[in-house]
Amino acid sequence: MKRIRKTRRERIEGYWGLLLVAPTIIGLILLNFYPIVQTIWLSFCKTGDFGLGNKFVGAANYARLFHDTEVWQALLNTFKYALLQVPFSIAIPLVLAVLLNRKMKCRSVYRTIFFLPMICAPAAVAMVWKWIYNQDYGLLNKIFGAHISWTTDPKIAWISVAIVGIWSAIGNNMILFLGGLQDIPKDYYEAAALDGSTGVHAFFHITLPLLSPMMFFVVQTGIIGALSLFDLPYMIMDRSSRAFRYVESVEYLFYHYSFELSDRGYGAAIVIFMLVIIAVISWIVQKSEKKWVYYN
Repeated sequence: MKRIRKTRRERIEGYWGLLLVAPTIIGLILLNFYPIVQTIWLSFCKTGDFGLGNKFVGAANYARLFHDTEVWQALLNTFKYALLQVPFSIAIPLVLAVLLNRKMKCRSVYRTIFFLPMICAPAAVAMVWKWIYNQDYGLLNKIFGAHISWTTDPKIAWISVAIVGIWSAIGNNMILFLGGLQDIPKDYYEAAALDGSTGVHAFFHITLPLLSPMMFFVVQTGIIGALSLFDLPYMIMDRSSRAFRYVESVEYLFYHYSFELSDRGYGAAIVIFMLVIIAVISWIVQKSEKKWVYYN
C-alpha cells in the first residue's frame, strides 16, 4: 500500500493540533491514569512503620479483604442504597419531565425549583437534611407528629440516606429527560392521535422507546454514582451511632483505611475491588443496551 505524503501545511496543522490538545492529554495522564496505576500498585503493598515507605506483600490485602465482614457489610449497604436510589431517581424525574414538557403557566419557575438541588453544595444539602431528620425537633417528626429515629435506627437509616440521594438527583435527571423529550418529533404524536391513541398509550409506545437512549445514559451514570456513594452517609450520619455500620459504603471504608488509619495498601485494595465490581456491572448494562434501547 502506497503511503500518502502529507503536505507541509497538513504537517503544520497536525503539529498545532497536537500542541493544543497536549495540556488535556498531560492533565489526563497526571490526574487520572497515573493515580489509577499508583493505586493498583499500592493495593499490593503494606504501609511501612510510622507511615514510611511501602512494603510489597503480594495479594495479602486482597486475601484480608475477602475475609473482612466489614467490607461485605459495606458492599451490601452500597447495593441496597443503589437498588432504592437508582429506580426512584429515574422514575420521578421522568414523570416531572413529561409534565413540565407541556405548555403550562410558570413552567420555567417549576423547572428552576426542581433543578435547585443540583446547584447546592453537597455539604450544605447534608446539613439541611440532618436537621430535617433530627429526632427531637426535626421537620419530618413535627409534620408526622412522631418521634422517629431517622438516622439512628439501623432498620431505616439507609432509607433516610437514599431519600436524600433521590432528592439530589431529581433536578439533573429531569433536565436530561427534558432534553430528550424535546428531541422527539411531534409528528409521531400527531399520527398516534389520528389512530386514536391515548396519552398513556402514546407514552409507553412512543415516548419511552424514543427516550430510551437518554434513559440508558441516566441508568448507567446513576448506577456508577450510587455505587460510588461516600459523602451522604459521612455527613448525615454520626459515626458513633449504632446505625452507621448499616449505612457506611465501600468508598467510605477506602477513605477510613487510607486517610484515617494510614493503611493505604488495604484502602487501595478496597477501592480497586469496588472498581472491578462497577466495571463488571457497567459491562452488563452495556450488553443489555441492544435489548431495550431504540435509536430513531
